[in-house]
Amino acid sequence: MPFNRSSDDSSKHDCRASERKIKSIYGAGGKMSFEKHITKRKKVPFLSFVLLGILIMGCVFAPFFCKDASYMDLMNCSRAPGREFFFGTDTMGRDLFSCIWHGGRVSLTIGFLSAAISAVIAVLYGTASALSPAWLDRLLMRLVDVLLSVPSLLLVLFVQAVFGKNIIGMSAAIGLCGWFSMAKIVRTQAKTVKESGFVTASQCMGGGFFHVLYWHLAPNFLPSILFMIIMSVRTAIAEESTLSFLGLGLPIETISWGSMLALAQNAFVMRAWWMILIPGLFLILLFYASPR
Repeated sequence: MPFNRSSDDSSKHDCRASERKIKSIYGAGGKMSFEKHITKRKKVPFLSFVLLGILIMGCVFAPFFCKDASYMDLMNCSRAPGREFFFGTDTMGRDLFSCIWHGGRVSLTIGFLSAAISAVIAVLYGTASALSPAWLDRLLMRLVDVLLSVPSLLLVLFVQAVFGKNIIGMSAAIGLCGWFSMAKIVRTQAKTVKESGFVTASQCMGGGFFHVLYWHLAPNFLPSILFMIIMSVRTAIAEESTLSFLGLGLPIETISWGSMLALAQNAFVMRAWWMILIPGLFLILLFYASPR
């Protein structure tokens, strides 16, 4: 009985200490302010996912509510936003409203395709490193460290020179240069799972590399890989936009958010603020809505 009474007193003391800490952080409102803070924090991801869903759905179904984005109306070049052109036109007379949604399709295609390439390479490389002997594992990880020390945009430029300046070439270049960090995460988690008895038992029973990967390793690090893929999509879109803005990515005739920014480099000189503000705003919204 004295032991139970002591435990109850200790629990009450901990509760009072927690309440004092909440009041010191959230003010006189105490618990109510704390609950409001938690509710507010829960709303942010929901709003982000709604915004991200609107952007993705708008890009996917762009052909159903947009004009031909490649059509050039030379009589309406550099028109400001208005009733006829919601987002205005660019220097070639293209409707920016259509270009935004069709260009988003291209940017998202590059993002998802390059992320898929990175994920496949990272899973295979990281798992192979985890299942290899210690000396080979160290060698493979040192190689990844060397590649991580090289600026990613520089690597993308070298690889892109082989594949060419097109959507597939850009996706392959970004994907082949974006798997290094993901491979280290896969290797770490595969190492942890490898210590489990069922992996050793599977190998003793003749289970090969792909059998162990598919049935035992992949299910354990799949959530981490999915999160890394989402992050890779955002990174790929940022790299494509950066390269296109610098004139090193997709050509101007291939409409993407990056090529739209490249065409609008002199927008403020021409007092055509909408050419650079609107594509830049959509990029910011996409990065804000993406999970972080």
